[in-house]
Amino acid sequence: MSYAAAMERLYALGHELATVANPQPGAAASTPHPRRKFDLEQMRQLMAALDHPEKKFRSLLIAGTNGKGSTAATLASILRASGYRVGLYTSPHLVRVNERIQVHGREISDDDFARLYFRVDEAGARLLQQGTLPQAPSFFETVTALAFLYFAEADLDIAVLEVGLGGRLDATNIVEPLLSVITDISLDHTEWLGSTLGEIAREKAGILRSNGVLVTLPQHPEVNQALGEAAVALDVTGVNAASYLPQQTPGPAPDAAYTIAVLGEQVQLQLPLPGSHQQRNTALAIAAAVELRQRAEYRKISAATIAAGVAATRWPARLERFHLGADRADVLLDVSHNPAGAWTLRSALSQRAPSGPRTLVFGCMMDKAYTEMAQILFPIFDQVVVTALASPRSSHVQDLLAAAAAVSVPASAAEDAEQAVEIALRQTPPAGLVVCAGSIYLAGPVRRWLMQQAHGDSESKC
Repeated sequence: MSYAAAMERLYALGHELATVANPQPGAAASTPHPRRKFDLEQMRQLMAALDHPEKKFRSLLIAGTNGKGSTAATLASILRASGYRVGLYTSPHLVRVNERIQVHGREISDDDFARLYFRVDEAGARLLQQGTLPQAPSFFETVTALAFLYFAEADLDIAVLEVGLGGRLDATNIVEPLLSVITDISLDHTEWLGSTLGEIAREKAGILRSNGVLVTLPQHPEVNQALGEAAVALDVTGVNAASYLPQQTPGPAPDAAYTIAVLGEQVQLQLPLPGSHQQRNTALAIAAAVELRQRAEYRKISAATIAAGVAATRWPARLERFHLGADRADVLLDVSHNPAGAWTLRSALSQRAPSGPRTLVFGCMMDKAYTEMAQILFPIFDQVVVTALASPRSSHVQDLLAAAAAVSVPASAAEDAEQAVEIALRQTPPAGLVVCAGSIYLAGPVRRWLMQQAHGDSESKC
Protein backbone atom coordinates (compact mmCIF):
# COMPACT_ATOMS: atom_id res chain seq x y z
CA MET A 1 0.00 0.00 0.00
CA SER A 2 3.03 2.30 -0.29
CA TYR A 3 3.35 5.33 -2.53
CA ALA A 4 6.19 3.63 -4.40
CA ALA A 5 3.98 0.62 -5.11
CA ALA A 6 1.18 2.90 -6.27
CA MET A 7 3.55 4.68 -8.65
CA GLU A 8 4.85 1.41 -10.05
CA ARG A 9 1.37 0.12 -10.77
CA LEU A 10 0.09 3.45 -12.08
CA TYR A 11 2.92 3.93 -14.57
CA ALA A 12 2.60 0.31 -15.69
CA LEU A 13 -0.78 1.31 -17.11
CA GLY A 14 1.02 3.26 -19.81
CA HIS A 15 -0.18 6.26 -21.80
CA GLU A 16 -3.63 6.32 -23.39
CA LEU A 17 -2.36 7.91 -26.59
CA ALA A 18 0.16 5.20 -27.43
CA THR A 19 0.06 1.50 -28.17
CA VAL A 20 1.38 0.48 -24.79
CA ALA A 21 1.00 -2.11 -22.06
CA ASN A 22 -2.23 -2.45 -20.10
CA PRO A 23 -1.93 -4.63 -16.99
CA GLN A 24 -4.73 -6.02 -14.93
CA PRO A 25 -5.33 -3.94 -11.79
CA GLY A 26 -2.91 -5.00 -9.08
CA ALA A 27 -0.34 -6.43 -11.52
CA ALA A 28 2.95 -4.77 -12.35
CA ALA A 29 3.59 -6.95 -15.42
CA SER A 30 1.88 -6.07 -18.70
CA THR A 31 1.27 -7.18 -22.25
CA PRO A 32 0.89 -5.08 -25.42
CA HIS A 33 -2.60 -3.99 -26.37
CA PRO A 34 -4.17 -1.80 -29.06
CA ARG A 35 -4.66 1.91 -28.50
CA ARG A 36 -7.57 2.58 -26.16
CA LYS A 37 -10.98 3.70 -27.31
CA PHE A 38 -12.26 6.66 -25.32
CA ASP A 39 -15.62 5.99 -23.70
CA LEU A 40 -17.26 7.80 -20.77
CA GLU A 41 -19.34 4.76 -19.84
CA GLN A 42 -16.29 3.09 -18.29
CA MET A 43 -15.67 6.15 -16.13
CA ARG A 44 -19.32 6.23 -15.08
CA GLN A 45 -19.15 2.61 -13.95
CA LEU A 46 -15.99 3.32 -11.97
CA MET A 47 -17.59 6.34 -10.29
CA ALA A 48 -20.63 4.30 -9.35
CA ALA A 49 -18.40 1.66 -7.74
CA LEU A 50 -16.72 4.43 -5.73
CA ASP A 51 -20.07 5.87 -4.53
CA HIS A 52 -20.04 8.77 -6.99
CA PRO A 53 -17.43 11.12 -5.52
CA GLU A 54 -17.92 13.46 -8.52
CA LYS A 55 -21.36 14.37 -7.15
CA LYS A 56 -20.02 15.45 -3.75
CA PHE A 57 -18.40 18.73 -4.76
CA ARG A 58 -19.24 21.62 -7.07
CA SER A 59 -17.03 22.08 -10.09
CA LEU A 60 -16.39 23.73 -13.42
CA LEU A 61 -14.63 22.46 -16.54
CA ILE A 62 -11.95 24.12 -18.66
CA ALA A 63 -11.20 22.74 -22.13
CA GLY A 64 -9.15 24.05 -25.04
CA THR A 65 -5.93 23.46 -26.93
CA ASN A 66 -3.60 26.02 -25.37
CA GLY A 67 -3.87 28.03 -22.17
CA LYS A 68 -6.29 25.86 -20.22
CA GLY A 69 -3.75 25.07 -17.49
CA SER A 70 -2.86 28.74 -17.03
CA THR A 71 -6.55 29.66 -17.03
CA ALA A 72 -7.31 26.99 -14.44
CA ALA A 73 -4.41 28.05 -12.21
CA THR A 74 -5.45 31.71 -12.41
CA LEU A 75 -9.10 31.00 -11.65
CA ALA A 76 -8.18 28.75 -8.72
CA SER A 77 -5.94 31.52 -7.38
CA ILE A 78 -8.78 34.06 -7.66
CA LEU A 79 -11.14 31.75 -5.79
CA ARG A 80 -8.57 31.14 -3.04
CA ALA A 81 -7.99 34.89 -2.72
CA SER A 82 -11.77 35.28 -2.35
CA GLY A 83 -11.75 33.00 0.70
CA TYR A 84 -12.96 29.74 -0.87
CA ARG A 85 -11.54 26.27 -0.38
CA VAL A 86 -10.58 25.23 -3.89
CA GLY A 87 -9.57 22.01 -5.59
CA LEU A 88 -7.47 22.16 -8.75
CA TYR A 89 -7.05 19.28 -11.16
CA THR A 90 -4.64 19.68 -14.08
CA SER A 91 -2.63 17.53 -16.48
CA PRO A 92 -0.07 16.49 -17.38
CA HIS A 93 2.42 17.04 -14.57
CA LEU A 94 5.95 18.42 -14.81
CA VAL A 95 7.86 16.31 -12.28
CA ARG A 96 5.52 14.40 -9.94
CA VAL A 97 2.02 13.13 -10.60
CA ASN A 98 0.91 14.66 -7.27
CA GLU A 99 1.10 18.07 -8.97
CA ARG A 100 -2.11 17.27 -10.80
CA ILE A 101 -4.23 17.22 -7.64
CA GLN A 102 -4.22 20.24 -5.34
CA VAL A 103 -6.43 21.51 -2.56
CA HIS A 104 -6.07 25.15 -1.58
CA GLY A 105 -2.71 25.40 -3.35
CA ARG A 106 -1.16 22.26 -1.86
CA GLU A 107 -0.47 19.03 -3.71
CA ILE A 108 -1.98 15.81 -2.49
CA SER A 109 0.37 14.02 -0.07
CA ASP A 110 2.10 10.78 -0.96
CA ASP A 111 0.15 8.95 1.75
CA ASP A 112 -3.23 10.20 0.52
CA PHE A 113 -2.30 9.47 -3.07
CA ALA A 114 -1.34 5.87 -2.24
CA ARG A 115 -4.41 5.31 -0.05
CA LEU A 116 -6.80 6.52 -2.73
CA TYR A 117 -4.91 4.90 -5.60
CA PHE A 118 -5.41 1.44 -4.14
CA ARG A 119 -9.08 2.17 -3.52
CA VAL A 120 -9.50 3.00 -7.23
CA ASP A 121 -7.34 0.05 -8.24
CA GLU A 122 -9.40 -2.39 -6.19
CA ALA A 123 -12.67 -1.01 -7.56
CA GLY A 124 -11.36 -1.37 -11.11
CA ALA A 125 -10.24 -4.94 -10.47
CA ARG A 126 -13.63 -5.83 -9.05
CA LEU A 127 -15.50 -4.36 -12.01
CA LEU A 128 -13.17 -6.10 -14.44
CA GLN A 129 -13.71 -9.45 -12.72
CA GLN A 130 -17.48 -8.94 -12.80
CA GLY A 131 -17.35 -8.18 -16.51
CA THR A 132 -18.72 -4.68 -15.95
CA LEU A 133 -15.59 -3.15 -17.50
CA PRO A 134 -14.06 -4.47 -20.73
CA GLN A 135 -10.60 -3.29 -19.69
CA ALA A 136 -8.79 -1.91 -16.67
CA PRO A 137 -9.13 1.83 -15.99
CA SER A 138 -6.47 3.80 -17.82
CA PHE A 139 -3.78 6.01 -16.30
CA PHE A 140 -5.87 9.16 -16.76
CA GLU A 141 -9.12 7.54 -15.65
CA THR A 142 -7.38 6.24 -12.52
CA VAL A 143 -5.83 9.59 -11.59
CA THR A 144 -9.08 11.42 -12.32
CA ALA A 145 -11.04 9.03 -10.12
CA LEU A 146 -8.42 9.43 -7.39
CA ALA A 147 -8.70 13.22 -7.64
CA PHE A 148 -12.47 13.10 -7.36
CA LEU A 149 -12.22 10.92 -4.25
CA TYR A 150 -9.75 13.37 -2.73
CA PHE A 151 -11.93 16.36 -3.55
CA ALA A 152 -15.00 14.60 -2.13
CA GLU A 153 -13.16 14.25 1.19
CA ALA A 154 -11.75 17.77 1.23
CA ASP A 155 -14.90 19.81 2.02
CA LEU A 156 -14.38 22.00 -1.05
CA ASP A 157 -16.32 25.06 -2.03
CA ILE A 158 -15.49 24.34 -5.67
CA ALA A 159 -13.09 22.36 -7.87
CA VAL A 160 -11.50 23.76 -11.03
CA LEU A 161 -11.07 20.87 -13.46
CA GLU A 162 -8.83 21.03 -16.51
CA VAL A 163 -9.93 18.67 -19.28
CA GLY A 164 -7.19 16.26 -20.32
CA LEU A 165 -7.94 15.68 -24.02
CA GLY A 166 -10.76 17.03 -26.13
CA GLY A 167 -13.83 17.31 -23.93
CA ARG A 168 -16.73 15.15 -25.05
CA LEU A 169 -15.14 11.84 -24.04
CA ASP A 170 -12.63 13.07 -21.48
CA ALA A 171 -12.77 11.36 -18.08
CA THR A 172 -13.38 14.70 -16.33
CA ASN A 173 -16.60 15.20 -18.30
CA ILE A 174 -18.72 13.10 -15.97
CA VAL A 175 -19.24 16.04 -13.60
CA GLU A 176 -22.11 18.53 -13.90
CA PRO A 177 -20.20 21.80 -14.12
CA LEU A 178 -21.48 25.12 -12.84
CA LEU A 179 -20.08 26.57 -16.04
CA SER A 180 -17.79 25.58 -18.91
CA VAL A 181 -14.73 27.50 -20.10
CA ILE A 182 -13.15 26.99 -23.51
CA THR A 183 -9.74 28.50 -24.18
CA ASP A 184 -8.04 29.03 -27.54
CA ILE A 185 -8.42 26.13 -29.96
CA SER A 186 -5.90 25.11 -32.61
CA LEU A 187 -4.93 21.96 -34.49
CA ASP A 188 -3.56 19.37 -32.06
CA HIS A 189 -4.23 15.69 -31.33
CA THR A 190 -5.82 15.52 -34.78
CA GLU A 191 -5.67 11.71 -34.81
CA TRP A 192 -8.18 11.62 -31.94
CA LEU A 193 -10.10 14.91 -32.17
CA GLY A 194 -10.44 15.57 -35.89
CA SER A 195 -8.46 17.12 -38.71
CA THR A 196 -10.16 20.52 -38.84
CA LEU A 197 -10.66 23.34 -36.36
CA GLY A 198 -14.41 22.83 -36.53
CA GLU A 199 -14.17 19.14 -35.68
CA ILE A 200 -11.83 19.83 -32.77
CA ALA A 201 -14.04 22.66 -31.49
CA ARG A 202 -17.07 20.35 -31.53
CA GLU A 203 -15.16 17.84 -29.38
CA LYS A 204 -14.23 20.62 -26.93
CA ALA A 205 -17.87 21.74 -26.89
CA GLY A 206 -18.73 18.36 -25.40
CA ILE A 207 -18.22 19.95 -21.97
CA LEU A 208 -21.28 22.17 -22.49
CA ARG A 209 -24.53 21.35 -20.70
CA SER A 210 -28.14 22.05 -21.59
CA ASN A 211 -29.11 25.55 -20.34
CA GLY A 212 -25.55 25.97 -19.07
CA VAL A 213 -22.98 28.74 -19.41
CA LEU A 214 -20.04 28.95 -21.81
CA VAL A 215 -17.18 31.37 -21.12
CA THR A 216 -14.89 31.88 -24.09
CA LEU A 217 -13.22 34.45 -26.35
CA PRO A 218 -13.61 35.16 -30.06
CA GLN A 219 -11.09 33.19 -32.09
CA HIS A 220 -10.85 31.58 -35.52
CA PRO A 221 -14.16 31.91 -37.44
CA GLU A 222 -14.39 28.13 -37.89
CA VAL A 223 -14.04 27.67 -34.13
CA ASN A 224 -16.53 30.43 -33.38
CA GLN A 225 -19.09 28.85 -35.69
CA ALA A 226 -18.69 25.34 -34.22
CA LEU A 227 -18.91 26.57 -30.63
CA GLY A 228 -21.84 28.82 -31.48
CA GLU A 229 -23.79 26.01 -33.10
CA ALA A 230 -23.18 23.72 -30.14
CA ALA A 231 -24.23 26.45 -27.69
CA VAL A 232 -27.44 27.24 -29.59
CA ALA A 233 -28.38 23.55 -29.78
CA LEU A 234 -28.12 23.26 -26.00
CA ASP A 235 -29.62 26.69 -25.22
CA VAL A 236 -26.34 27.67 -23.58
CA THR A 237 -25.69 31.24 -22.43
CA GLY A 238 -22.49 32.51 -24.00
CA VAL A 239 -20.20 34.85 -22.09
CA ASN A 240 -17.58 36.80 -24.04
CA ALA A 241 -14.51 37.43 -21.88
CA ALA A 242 -13.19 40.12 -24.25
CA SER A 243 -14.31 42.92 -21.93
CA TYR A 244 -11.57 41.83 -19.52
CA LEU A 245 -8.78 42.23 -22.07
CA PRO A 246 -6.65 45.39 -21.94
CA GLN A 247 -7.70 48.19 -24.26
CA GLN A 248 -5.73 48.37 -27.47
CA THR A 249 -3.62 51.53 -27.61
CA PRO A 250 -0.89 52.73 -30.00
CA GLY A 251 2.55 51.36 -29.26
CA PRO A 252 3.61 48.07 -27.65
CA ALA A 253 0.80 46.00 -26.16
CA PRO A 254 0.60 45.93 -22.36
CA ASP A 255 2.07 42.82 -20.82
CA ALA A 256 2.53 42.50 -17.09
CA ALA A 257 0.29 45.31 -15.80
CA TYR A 258 -2.85 47.00 -17.08
CA THR A 259 -6.19 48.34 -15.84
CA ILE A 260 -9.61 46.87 -16.55
CA ALA A 261 -13.18 47.38 -15.33
CA VAL A 262 -14.57 44.47 -13.33
CA LEU A 263 -17.69 44.32 -11.18
CA GLY A 264 -18.17 48.05 -11.57
CA GLU A 265 -14.66 48.98 -10.42
CA GLN A 266 -11.39 49.87 -12.11
CA VAL A 267 -8.62 47.54 -10.98
CA GLN A 268 -5.00 47.21 -11.99
CA LEU A 269 -3.95 43.70 -12.86
CA GLN A 270 -0.40 42.53 -12.31
CA LEU A 271 0.17 39.39 -14.34
CA PRO A 272 2.90 37.17 -12.89
CA LEU A 273 2.87 34.84 -15.91
CA PRO A 274 4.92 36.39 -18.73
CA GLY A 275 3.75 36.86 -22.29
CA SER A 276 0.92 38.86 -23.82
CA HIS A 277 -0.97 35.62 -24.54
CA GLN A 278 -1.59 35.32 -20.80
CA GLN A 279 -3.94 38.29 -21.09
CA ARG A 280 -6.43 36.02 -22.85
CA ASN A 281 -6.12 33.28 -20.24
CA THR A 282 -6.49 35.85 -17.46
CA ALA A 283 -9.57 37.35 -19.11
CA LEU A 284 -11.20 33.93 -19.25
CA ALA A 285 -10.43 33.31 -15.58
CA ILE A 286 -11.87 36.68 -14.59
CA ALA A 287 -15.01 36.19 -16.66
CA ALA A 288 -15.51 32.77 -15.07
CA ALA A 289 -15.07 34.25 -11.59
CA VAL A 290 -17.62 36.97 -12.33
CA GLU A 291 -20.11 34.38 -13.60
CA LEU A 292 -19.62 32.29 -10.47
CA ARG A 293 -20.42 35.34 -8.36
CA GLN A 294 -23.47 36.33 -10.36
CA ARG A 295 -24.95 32.94 -11.24
CA ALA A 296 -23.73 30.58 -8.50
CA GLU A 297 -23.73 32.96 -5.53
CA TYR A 298 -20.00 33.01 -4.82
CA ARG A 299 -20.52 36.43 -3.30
CA LYS A 300 -17.10 36.78 -1.71
CA ILE A 301 -15.59 37.30 -5.16
CA SER A 302 -14.88 41.00 -5.64
CA ALA A 303 -12.80 43.24 -7.87
CA ALA A 304 -10.12 43.35 -5.17
CA THR A 305 -9.97 39.57 -4.72
CA ILE A 306 -9.84 39.08 -8.48
CA ALA A 307 -6.84 41.40 -8.72
CA ALA A 308 -5.18 39.73 -5.72
CA GLY A 309 -5.78 36.25 -7.13
CA VAL A 310 -4.36 37.16 -10.54
CA ALA A 311 -1.23 38.59 -8.91
CA ALA A 312 -0.78 35.49 -6.74
CA THR A 313 -1.01 32.98 -9.63
CA ARG A 314 1.84 30.52 -9.92
CA TRP A 315 2.12 28.20 -12.91
CA PRO A 316 5.64 26.98 -13.71
CA ALA A 317 7.32 26.37 -17.08
CA ARG A 318 5.36 29.09 -18.84
CA LEU A 319 8.08 31.42 -20.12
CA GLU A 320 9.82 30.76 -16.82
CA ARG A 321 13.30 32.22 -16.68
CA PHE A 322 16.19 30.83 -14.66
CA HIS A 323 19.29 32.82 -13.67
CA LEU A 324 22.21 30.44 -13.21
CA GLY A 325 24.89 33.03 -12.44
CA ALA A 326 26.86 35.73 -14.20
CA ASP A 327 29.10 33.21 -15.97
CA ARG A 328 26.27 31.34 -17.69
CA ALA A 329 23.43 32.26 -20.01
CA ASP A 330 19.90 32.48 -18.65
CA VAL A 331 17.54 29.62 -19.46
CA LEU A 332 13.95 30.20 -20.53
CA LEU A 333 11.61 27.24 -20.08
CA ASP A 334 8.29 26.88 -21.86
CA VAL A 335 5.84 24.01 -22.44
CA SER A 336 4.85 25.03 -25.99
CA HIS A 337 4.11 21.74 -27.74
CA ASN A 338 2.21 22.51 -30.93
CA PRO A 339 2.42 25.07 -33.77
CA ALA A 340 0.13 27.57 -32.03
CA GLY A 341 2.30 27.37 -28.92
CA ALA A 342 5.42 27.74 -31.04
CA TRP A 343 4.08 30.95 -32.58
CA THR A 344 3.25 32.25 -29.09
CA LEU A 345 6.78 31.51 -27.92
CA ARG A 346 8.27 33.13 -31.01
CA SER A 347 6.18 36.25 -30.42
CA ALA A 348 7.29 36.45 -26.78
CA LEU A 349 10.94 36.08 -27.76
CA SER A 350 10.66 38.82 -30.37
CA GLN A 351 9.32 41.21 -27.72
CA ARG A 352 11.50 40.49 -24.72
CA ALA A 353 14.44 38.16 -25.27
CA PRO A 354 17.99 39.58 -25.28
CA SER A 355 19.65 40.28 -28.60
CA GLY A 356 22.66 38.02 -27.92
CA PRO A 357 23.20 34.49 -29.27
CA ARG A 358 20.32 32.11 -28.70
CA THR A 359 20.27 28.32 -28.47
CA LEU A 360 17.15 26.17 -28.55
CA VAL A 361 16.86 22.88 -26.68
CA PHE A 362 14.06 20.99 -28.39
CA GLY A 363 12.28 17.67 -27.91
CA CYS A 364 8.71 16.70 -28.69
CA MET A 365 6.30 13.83 -29.21
CA MET A 366 6.13 11.99 -32.51
CA ASP A 367 2.39 12.64 -32.79
CA LYS A 368 2.97 16.40 -32.75
CA ALA A 369 3.57 18.57 -35.82
CA TYR A 370 7.29 18.78 -35.11
CA THR A 371 8.22 19.68 -38.70
CA GLU A 372 5.94 22.71 -38.57
CA MET A 373 7.19 23.62 -35.11
CA ALA A 374 10.76 23.45 -36.41
CA GLN A 375 9.87 25.76 -39.28
CA ILE A 376 8.42 28.26 -36.81
CA LEU A 377 11.08 28.16 -34.09
CA PHE A 378 14.40 26.88 -35.40
CA PRO A 379 15.22 29.80 -37.77
CA ILE A 380 15.19 32.37 -34.97
CA PHE A 381 17.99 30.54 -33.12
CA ASP A 382 21.70 30.39 -33.83
CA GLN A 383 21.76 26.69 -33.07
CA VAL A 384 19.54 23.87 -31.83
CA VAL A 385 20.22 20.94 -29.51
CA VAL A 386 17.65 18.17 -29.98
CA THR A 387 16.96 15.27 -27.65
CA ALA A 388 14.65 12.32 -27.19
CA LEU A 389 12.18 12.34 -24.32
CA ALA A 390 11.55 9.70 -21.67
CA SER A 391 8.37 8.49 -23.35
CA PRO A 392 7.47 5.81 -25.88
CA ARG A 393 5.81 8.60 -27.88
CA SER A 394 9.02 10.61 -28.20
CA SER A 395 10.13 11.84 -31.60
CA HIS A 396 13.34 10.32 -32.88
CA VAL A 397 16.47 12.45 -32.71
CA GLN A 398 17.25 11.68 -36.36
CA ASP A 399 13.90 13.16 -37.43
CA LEU A 400 14.51 16.33 -35.42
CA LEU A 401 18.00 16.70 -36.88
CA ALA A 402 16.49 16.34 -40.34
CA ALA A 403 13.94 19.03 -39.51
CA ALA A 404 16.78 21.35 -38.50
CA ALA A 405 18.70 20.60 -41.69
CA ALA A 406 15.59 21.39 -43.74
CA VAL A 407 15.60 24.97 -42.41
CA SER A 408 19.42 25.26 -42.52
CA VAL A 409 19.91 25.66 -38.77
CA PRO A 410 23.00 24.06 -37.14
CA ALA A 411 21.90 21.25 -34.83
CA SER A 412 23.42 18.66 -32.53
CA ALA A 413 21.93 15.83 -30.49
CA ALA A 414 22.00 14.92 -26.79
CA GLU A 415 21.14 11.69 -25.02
CA ASP A 416 18.62 13.24 -22.65
CA ALA A 417 17.09 16.54 -21.58
CA GLU A 418 19.65 17.33 -18.87
CA GLN A 419 22.61 16.69 -21.19
CA ALA A 420 20.94 18.82 -23.86
CA VAL A 421 20.76 21.81 -21.50
CA GLU A 422 24.37 21.31 -20.41
CA ILE A 423 25.52 21.28 -24.04
CA ALA A 424 23.45 24.37 -24.82
CA LEU A 425 24.89 26.26 -21.86
CA ARG A 426 28.45 25.38 -22.92
CA GLN A 427 27.76 26.63 -26.43
CA THR A 428 25.97 29.84 -25.46
CA PRO A 429 27.85 32.87 -24.04
CA PRO A 430 26.59 34.48 -20.81
CA ALA A 431 25.05 37.37 -22.76
CA GLY A 432 22.91 34.94 -24.73
CA LEU A 433 19.85 32.86 -23.93
CA VAL A 434 19.03 29.15 -23.87
CA VAL A 435 15.39 28.33 -24.58
CA CYS A 436 13.91 24.90 -23.81
CA ALA A 437 10.63 24.06 -25.54
CA GLY A 438 8.68 21.44 -27.45
CA SER A 439 6.93 19.36 -24.80
CA ILE A 440 5.94 19.27 -21.17
CA TYR A 441 7.87 15.99 -21.10
CA LEU A 442 10.98 18.03 -21.87
CA ALA A 443 10.08 20.85 -19.48
CA GLY A 444 9.67 18.53 -16.48
CA PRO A 445 13.17 17.03 -16.29
CA VAL A 446 14.76 20.29 -17.41
CA ARG A 447 12.99 22.23 -14.68
CA ARG A 448 14.02 19.72 -12.05
CA TRP A 449 17.66 20.06 -13.18
CA LEU A 450 17.44 23.86 -13.33
CA MET A 451 15.94 24.08 -9.86
CA GLN A 452 18.90 22.14 -8.53
CA GLN A 453 21.29 24.44 -10.37
CA ALA A 454 19.56 27.66 -9.36
CA HIS A 455 18.92 26.60 -5.74
CA GLY A 456 15.28 27.54 -6.02
CA ASP A 457 15.70 30.97 -7.65
CA SER A 458 13.23 30.58 -10.50
CA GLU A 459 10.76 33.42 -10.22
CA SER A 460 12.20 35.94 -12.69
CA LYS A 461 10.16 36.60 -15.81
CA CYS A 462 10.89 36.79 -19.49
